[in-house]
Amino acid sequence: MVVAGDFKNGITFDMDGQVMQVIEFQHVKPGKGAAFVRTKLRNVITGAVVEKTFSPTDKYEDARIDRKDMQYLYNDGELYYFMDMETYEQMPLNADKLSDNFKFVKEEMICQIKSYKGNVFSVEPPMFVELEIVDAEPGVKGDTATGTTKNATLETGAVIRVPLFINQGEKVRIDTRTGDYLERA
Repeated sequence: MVVAGDFKNGITFDMDGQVMQVIEFQHVKPGKGAAFVRTKLRNVITGAVVEKTFSPTDKYEDARIDRKDMQYLYNDGELYYFMDMETYEQMPLNADKLSDNFKFVKEEMICQIKSYKGNVFSVEPPMFVELEIVDAEPGVKGDTATGTTKNATLETGAVIRVPLFINQGEKVRIDTRTGDYLERA
């Protein structure tokens, strides 16, 4: 059980059938009236953020989020297959469980599968990946001091912005959280 008076950032709990995570909290003791806890909560499954106040004595059930590293194998249209590295069992997942930054994942990469009570709700790719540029326009000679960028297509099909000196066939390092080019690999 989690008591509202003991909230800390990052705690997850079950509130009315929804898994909520505390983003911010503040204990308020007004001059008049009873104390309360003001919070900002994120619904772990949908990502929605809400603000809510609680009495310090409100109690909620713990919500344990399971995280497991699994290897991405392949997709056959609508289903994406992941393999447990310990048991070698394969798990098919629908495309709606994948985040937008899954476009940077290629076969055999390790992803983190998040689930609650056995139901998978999220797949997180690695934070940084190294991918090859399969299509990029050649840079214009002498136009390197301005910091301009150009579009480049990665081996996964994703399109990112890269500096002009990056050419087709080079490997680059990408931050999957933002989709930004970091450096040559």
